Amino acid sequence: MLRGFYNVGQAMILKQRRLDAISNNVDNINTAGYRKDELVINTFMEELILVDARRKTSGRFMQAYADFTKTNLEQSNFEYTESRFDVAIWGNVYFNIANPNGNIYQTRNGQFELDDEGYLTLGISGRVQGQNGDIYLGNDDFEIDNNGVIRNEDGIVDTLALTYIPPDADVIKFGNNLFTYQGDELLPEGETFDIIQGGFEKSNVDANKEMAMAMETQRHYEANSRMLRHFDTMNGRTAGMAALVKG
Repeated sequence: MLRGFYNVGQAMILKQRRLDAISNNVDNINTAGYRKDELVINTFMEELILVDARRKTSGRFMQAYADFTKTNLEQSNFEYTESRFDVAIWGNVYFNIANPNGNIYQTRNGQFELDDEGYLTLGISGRVQGQNGDIYLGNDDFEIDNNGVIRNEDGIVDTLALTYIPPDADVIKFGNNLFTYQGDELLPEGETFDIIQGGFEKSNVDANKEMAMAMETQRHYEANSRMLRHFDTMNGRTAGMAALVKG
């Protein structure tokens, strides 16, 4: 009976964590460069040992638990705006952003702007990084080619500093679209990318898929909730019968 409480309660916790991840994905469906979170579930086999009249019998059953949340780095679609400040990437490289404290983060959000001092920034997240550090433009008269080289009327200004992150890598997420990556950041030989000015990358959340998963997970949660109430009723009756026998 107690094992039943444990298994059903564990299943409800798992479904609740999955619903939390889905809800956050749906909330950020319009966040540029957002990468959806997916709950990673681990399983293990547990031995069930029974002793009956000195004869030991055993069986096995599956246990599952929520291990961690992984960020899905799958490439998403672009929205074209013709704005010089909207920049997208096709490939497995990321922009680098330095926050006011000097910390460097990676992102696929390319909705840039100029700050009051003429530097290219990603809003309050920080300044976009080039190979020479903060990118100073001064005004909106600039172009970025497919290799990330930035030019204005005076010539080459800088080249975007880009970090390679494999599509199956583990990243640490900060906020909704900033990451840090602890692996080798150098572009492997043969790996290609394209920088596209005049558009930005949308989130990689599929609304239809997320809503279908949410409904399925909610049904499973409700089914486990009913089972928990059933176990509670059985436990109450068992306790009542034990009290009568003892009395």
